[in-house]
Amino acid sequence: MATRAPSARRIKGEVLHDGFLRHANFRWLKIAGLLCLLVIASYLMIDITPRHNGGSWYGYMLGTIGVGLILWLTLLGLRKRAMTRGRWSLKAWTSAHVYLGLSLIVIGTLHTGFQLGWNVHTLAYVLMMLVILSGLFGIIVYATLPTALSNNRAEMTQVQMLEAVRAIDRQLHDAAQPLPQAQASLVRQSLDDDPFGGSLIARLSGRYPRCATAAAQAALRHWTGDHPDTGEEPLERIDALLERKQAMLARLRRHLRLKALLEVWLYVHVPATFALLAALTAHLVSVFFYW
Repeated sequence: MATRAPSARRIKGEVLHDGFLRHANFRWLKIAGLLCLLVIASYLMIDITPRHNGGSWYGYMLGTIGVGLILWLTLLGLRKRAMTRGRWSLKAWTSAHVYLGLSLIVIGTLHTGFQLGWNVHTLAYVLMMLVILSGLFGIIVYATLPTALSNNRAEMTQVQMLEAVRAIDRQLHDAAQPLPQAQASLVRQSLDDDPFGGSLIARLSGRYPRCATAAAQAALRHWTGDHPDTGEEPLERIDALLERKQAMLARLRRHLRLKALLEVWLYVHVPATFALLAALTAHLVSVFFYW
């Protein structure tokens, strides 16, 4: 029986499986690039006396475009709640969000006429740039870190990695039973320690200088170094278990670090967006009512 050829709609759907940056053969990059070229060309060709500024008719036009784009860009959070396909799928919306957001660098800068100062107008511009730059950082991490995250997990889920650590802890607990009190207390410190207790800086850097597991292994190795002929098998087994635990903790901490890097930019991007909306409101009120 002959197989049915895939429909054009199916083929199109497979092509659109590319990431949001490549959506529809970079459609929104082309649109945003064309918009920037038109704005730059009009800025150079239109003569404003005495010079371009946000208060000229041309400045008002760019300002209107910029405000409209900013308000539309903030709707992405609402759009994520509705998963649909087609021309305005979430992927298409996200692609437009990225490239039109970057076009605001040109539109907003030319709107100011390069006249900046210590006022609410410049504050709105600075916040806009902060939102754009934080979003650009988000694009970079989403383009690079998921592969590193997948490679680090080695086909293990976060739950499985945690369970592996717990399994090693149970073995450590049993192996430490015949040890003297001083040595057993070192192992107990590793068991009682929260391996992920630390600041946001520790999670982002992946460095845990107060790791009780590393401290316990170093202390036990110092003990065996001082007593090389003891031949204590429990210490050798515990050393091997601590080595395995450190390796698993390192993998799990790298996993959490990569996840934190994927999310931390939002702690700048989202609050900065709300601050931008507030500054933009103050900017518009001051222009239309007090200028």
